[in-house]
Amino acid sequence: MSSLVAAVRRYPLVATTVLLGLIGAVLALGGQTDAVRWLFSGFGLLVAGYETIGMVRRLLRGTLGVDVLAITAIVATVLVGEYVATLIIVLMLTGGAALEDFAVNRAKRELDALLRRAPQIAHRLGAGAGTDTDTDTDTGNGEVEDVPATDVRPGDLLLVRPAEIVPVDGALVSVSAVFDESSLTGESLPVEREAGDAVLSGSINGQAAATIRATATAADSQYQQIIALVEEASASKAPVVRLADRYAVPFTAVSLSIAALAWIVSGDPARFAEVLVVATPCPLLISAPVAFMGGMSRAARNGIIVKGGGVLEMLSRAKTVVFDKTGTLTHGSPTIARVLPEPGFDEDELLVLAASAEQYSSHVLAASVIAAAQTRGLELIGSETANEVPAHGVVARLGAREVTVGKLSFIRERATDAVAAPIEGGELAIYIAVDGRFAGSIVASDTLRENAPQTLADLRALGLRDTVMLTGDARPTAEHIAALVGIEQVQADCLPADKVNAVRGLAHRPVIMVGDGVNDAPVLAVADVGIAMGARGATAASESADVVILIDDLTRAARAVAIGQDTIRIALQSIWLGIALSLGLMVLAAFGFIPATAGALLQEFVDLATILNALRAIGGRRDASVQAQIAARKPAAAGALSR
Repeated sequence: MSSLVAAVRRYPLVATTVLLGLIGAVLALGGQTDAVRWLFSGFGLLVAGYETIGMVRRLLRGTLGVDVLAITAIVATVLVGEYVATLIIVLMLTGGAALEDFAVNRAKRELDALLRRAPQIAHRLGAGAGTDTDTDTDTGNGEVEDVPATDVRPGDLLLVRPAEIVPVDGALVSVSAVFDESSLTGESLPVEREAGDAVLSGSINGQAAATIRATATAADSQYQQIIALVEEASASKAPVVRLADRYAVPFTAVSLSIAALAWIVSGDPARFAEVLVVATPCPLLISAPVAFMGGMSRAARNGIIVKGGGVLEMLSRAKTVVFDKTGTLTHGSPTIARVLPEPGFDEDELLVLAASAEQYSSHVLAASVIAAAQTRGLELIGSETANEVPAHGVVARLGAREVTVGKLSFIRERATDAVAAPIEGGELAIYIAVDGRFAGSIVASDTLRENAPQTLADLRALGLRDTVMLTGDARPTAEHIAALVGIEQVQADCLPADKVNAVRGLAHRPVIMVGDGVNDAPVLAVADVGIAMGARGATAASESADVVILIDDLTRAARAVAIGQDTIRIALQSIWLGIALSLGLMVLAAFGFIPATAGALLQEFVDLATILNALRAIGGRRDASVQAQIAARKPAAAGALSR
């Protein structure tokens, strides 16, 4: 009931039209036809007057839409006494506008989620505070005071607890700490910072509390700058011209010309109205919105939220597709890529020792090492004693052996023969020593999505020939991933502002941007169509995007483009079907073969035909066909990837 009340409040003209239609039906059953005529005609003229005001305003801005013909048709039907046709035209006019408004407003969400995620509270340390971060309440020499992040000033000493978001930009005071900066820079692997290093607001602290000294206010920090970029990018987007309005001017001109010519030749002014009755713009007013709603419904069934009909049109015309790397083309979480044992150890033994020690570590890669061991069915060893040195490694006693796992410098303190592992860009190695002897290393990486190459192939088949990667990762990593999936252009080491400028500079438009994470929110907003991988990505990206993929499946990006192309094709078919049928009826009416009453009835059959055709955009059969094609090609895609 509440949703019905909200709909009535949002679309009062539609509700009033339906209500008056019901009242008119009751009056007609009681024989009060004159009352019905005055009711429908008066309401139609009121709506025509209201729409005329809006039409004049649009004309002053230099745009002419399908409303011109609708207003003319309403007035003409009133003049010839076709009051039922008057109400139907009003319903089509207001109903079509309501459908388009509903679709468009799904794209106008505020950035509430982005603002909610922005750090609100900071833990400010007192003047006597030290840097001991082993406690949540104080540092031994000073009290912790919770203050709004907006009250923090440069120079303030702040405590950032485990897994908390850094409230403002600062410099690390603690000896070392680990931060997750993936939502800011796109780097999926954890970043280790030493005392004096810069720490970005919006990054997430690791498993050990850290102390930072603020270097900027909240308003001047990295996270707020990203929010400002999103707002600026959203405001800079050009509005989408309604699909039906592109055909309104020629259709209106042709309709009025035929009607005027019929009046002049016949000398009967009623002929003018008879032509306009069958020239009502209902196919233009309603078929495109119905097709758009069908396409949006089809997308939703495929786990894709499309925020408006204009987005579907942009998808159908797109020429360039841009990808983020981390979390988009790759899985966005580190996995074990290689186990490199030294002589005297094998892979399983090294993995068991490392995973057993990592049970007592809070490092982000500990879970990946343990998962790799469990996947191989290896049984972990319990530890008698274990000691973790935050951001460096862990030392554990496993039976008779002392096992040390951690960064290379930490291992070299205990095993001087330790050597660096051969790693590529985007990879990270952890090292293992056993009883003071170097035992080997384990390399973790962010792996490519298995369906990424097929997604690129599907997009090319749909006509998107230009492919670009924008990433905050280093160039070697970016070029390696781009080569695997077949992306032509690569820009690496990008900050959010760099991505925005790169997308704005692309020549072949419209441009689709596919990404996730806070760092992608501005570029998703500025692209002609922003597609957010919303299953695991930051809510900020989903809020600023035009399309949100709710399933962790990159192929849905290509499917969104296919749905957009199908929807626009069906919408155009429906528009042209309505125009063709209306033109045929107009010619017959011009020669006097169709009276106004019969014309109104025939026009409703035209409307019905266009609406039924537009409903094909729901596309149940096409989705089943796509699913069958995907199932058939899965083995081939997997084989191509494994090679």
